[in-house]
Amino acid sequence: MQRLILLVSIMLAALLAACSGDGGNGQSANVPADAIRIHIIYAPESDQYMPTIIADFNQAYAEGRNPITGEALADGEKAIFVTGEPGSSGTIMQSIVSELTGTPILQTKPTIFQPSVSHWLALANFLSRREVFDLAEAQATALAPVVMAIWESRLEAIRNTVGYEDIGWEELLDVLNSPNGWADYGIPGRRTVYYGHTDPFISSTALSTLIAEFYASARANGFTGRRLTLEQVNDPDVQAGVAKIEELIRHYSQRTTEFKQYIAQGPDYLDFVALEENDLIFINRGLADYQPPERLVALYPKEGTFWHEHPFGILNAAWVSDEQKEAARVFTQYVLKPDVQEYIMGFGFRPANPDVELGFPFTEQNGVTIEGPKTVLDVPDPEVIAAIQESWSFVKKRADILLVIDTSGSMAADNKLEQAKEAALAFLENVEPANRIGLVTFNQDVTVRVPLDSFETNESQMRSHILSLRADGETELYGAIIESVEMMEELEEENRIRAIVVLSDGEQNSDSGLSLRDATTAIETSYNDLNPIIVIPVAYGDPNPDLLRVLDRIAAASNTTRQSGDPSNIQKVLEIISSYF
Repeated sequence: MQRLILLVSIMLAALLAACSGDGGNGQSANVPADAIRIHIIYAPESDQYMPTIIADFNQAYAEGRNPITGEALADGEKAIFVTGEPGSSGTIMQSIVSELTGTPILQTKPTIFQPSVSHWLALANFLSRREVFDLAEAQATALAPVVMAIWESRLEAIRNTVGYEDIGWEELLDVLNSPNGWADYGIPGRRTVYYGHTDPFISSTALSTLIAEFYASARANGFTGRRLTLEQVNDPDVQAGVAKIEELIRHYSQRTTEFKQYIAQGPDYLDFVALEENDLIFINRGLADYQPPERLVALYPKEGTFWHEHPFGILNAAWVSDEQKEAARVFTQYVLKPDVQEYIMGFGFRPANPDVELGFPFTEQNGVTIEGPKTVLDVPDPEVIAAIQESWSFVKKRADILLVIDTSGSMAADNKLEQAKEAALAFLENVEPANRIGLVTFNQDVTVRVPLDSFETNESQMRSHILSLRADGETELYGAIIESVEMMEELEEENRIRAIVVLSDGEQNSDSGLSLRDATTAIETSYNDLNPIIVIPVAYGDPNPDLLRVLDRIAAASNTTRQSGDPSNIQKVLEIISSYF
């Protein structure tokens, strides 16, 4: 329930931000007075090409041409004007359902919803108990299989060790379970394999990946059917198998965007991450803001994966007229034109129009194969997909989380401590009950307020202590980090995410003699542990470059990033932090 409450608030904030302004892409064209107006909300990855497609479509009508035939508009033929905006598939799906079931939150109501994968259209029908989308009519517009983007050196090490080419979850788990980990595969260093994926309530890639994990575990437990049912999803042995796969996780993230940045740090940080094939191509073509240290390749798991079809779902809703539905079908036809499909293919998506020949950028150089996945999984019934989503809270990797709050005198300025307290209390609303949590505060002294224990045991104490915090004294930031790391290291080693969330303005002014290097060294000592300690600093107050540099160095020691906190963005900060575990 806590997760759902925060998810709804995140959705509201995201939608208010996304829907503000002049109505989205496509406004630059001259709009005929009698034009049929339609609006599309599309998956974030489609934002690479959709604004241009919308603009070209609108421009044709503005010039009096039919965009499909290129001929002049016939007498009485109305122009169509499209606006559009990106939105996370899971968030928009839930918002559409809320709108249809009595909680109006959409400021700009779509005529077309284009999620990454049709799972979301089926879920919308299931959750709303109505045919919001005609699934038979929903048209694929751009194809991309979900792949495991893995470093070429890692994949070759596995293949050379096992002696065959077809690799999947079974072989990745074998690395995890091998006595010396990667060293048994000819790669020295840490012993475990690191994996990452996103939130299956929001991300299409994460949802497809989680379903694929259930398929893999069910097959390993003797399932031979074509399509998963509730029987397999609710089977404790299958759930245990999925939990075992999730033990490969280094940490989670809400969006694929963050993982594309994390994986750029190279094989020492993540071994593989679930991505759409187009994201992998984008990275290998050097189009990202970062240059990976070696080539990523697409692992199409032998157990199977899903195609993401980026379908156009036309809504059956009170706000969509029959005329708008027909206009949406015209726009769908336009997107499937060969020249438009070739344009989309340039961004790493396979054409949905079978008349378009697959070409560049689908080359071995970009880490993919022309053939794509050998095994494609059947999409389960929507009630099964919903059950898989709900299962995530008990199959996902558990976490140990220390909240470390700065209570020194400098935190009294600009209401910084009150902001940090508000953030900490709101953060507790989203902690999974199976996680362990504790509280440390510091001024010139470091105090363990609530030792690490189960969330159920500690929640009340945590809230009480946070509410009572007052700002005074000097600041022992480095000592607080060192002691928190030591607390984590003293715990019995278990396969759990280990995270320290530091809420501070970054100032260090005590006379302990400890240095920034002492703090970062303490963090780095866990680097080769089964689960390295993750430190996530949240900065409060005015952005003093010297203080921010300190927090940046602390974050870099565990390969995370500093977040900035103030009253205007507290929900965003919580969203990012909570997505790690």
